[in-house]
Amino acid sequence: MPSIKIGKKTIGLQEKPFIIAEMSGNHNQSLERALKIVEAAANAGADALKIQTYTADTMTLNIENPDFQIDDPESLWQGNNLYQLYQQAYTPWEWHKPIFDYAKELGMIPFSTPFDETAVDFLEELEVPVYKIASFENNDIPLIRKVASTGKPMIISTGMATVAELDEAVRTAREAGCKDIILLKCTSTYPATPENTNILTIPHMKELFGVQVGLSDHTMGTGVSIASVALGATVIEKHFTLSREEGGVDSSFSMEPDEMKDLVVETERAWQAMGNVSYGPTNAEKASLKFRRSIYVTNDIKKGEHFTMENIRVIRPGYGLKPKYFEKILKLKATRDLQKGDPLSWEMLSDE
Repeated sequence: MPSIKIGKKTIGLQEKPFIIAEMSGNHNQSLERALKIVEAAANAGADALKIQTYTADTMTLNIENPDFQIDDPESLWQGNNLYQLYQQAYTPWEWHKPIFDYAKELGMIPFSTPFDETAVDFLEELEVPVYKIASFENNDIPLIRKVASTGKPMIISTGMATVAELDEAVRTAREAGCKDIILLKCTSTYPATPENTNILTIPHMKELFGVQVGLSDHTMGTGVSIASVALGATVIEKHFTLSREEGGVDSSFSMEPDEMKDLVVETERAWQAMGNVSYGPTNAEKASLKFRRSIYVTNDIKKGEHFTMENIRVIRPGYGLKPKYFEKILKLKATRDLQKGDPLSWEMLSDE
């Protein structure tokens, strides 16, 4: 699978996982807090900082119709209508530039998820290097076509999409001019449980669509993300906040700075551990070959004397003949005097 270049970063199986810190609405309508989140993400080692570009009016209608009410006892946002929720969660558009500028200053790649065509036009003015399509928007074919027309890489969360819907999204993106597509396996529950994450889908999607695949991880902790890297994920996205205790629309399933540091370290370790299909000693193991077992003289042996269970044994270290020859050697004689502690070699053996 070809690597993808985004800014100064390269994404691919030959590179360590690309880690995205998703701020979402965890700024709690404070630009000062938003900039602190940017700084904390950079200090934790994240490669990219992502926000979301919409307003309540570009997302939904401001009406009390039951269709627009969140009525799910399991939802974090139970009791809100959609308009109220997006008013709480949106990132003011005038904040985008200072957030992006600070992220770039700290060495991260800033980008966003647009939710309508006006957001794409706005983000183009800010020269974002990559776009994200959210899991609930991956059926918005006009939006995908608009983003793809920029020619920039596109990351698409899969969420509840069927194979047919994903195929339509990917084909649309390609036909509209997007050459670099990354699919993120994503479970659209907040938080998600490991049991409901199904990361075995990652290698299947990679083969099915011929694209790089990663994980948009809504589970708590780092375990699911680390496991996904072992299955070929090249991108990991996690919601990020300064402190879950301080609240925020997504804070309860967001990662804190120390956890993000662990994620960066442990996903890189998982990537390093994958290596290649390998048998036999690695270069690092060659010095340990001496600790394997081999055949040694355990009591002095005179020239012409038979080898027996009493004068040779299979022991450590590994400088003698391999243990598989032990029974054969018991039928042979010594070609010269041997001392206790000598490793056996073929020139010491005779059948005469």
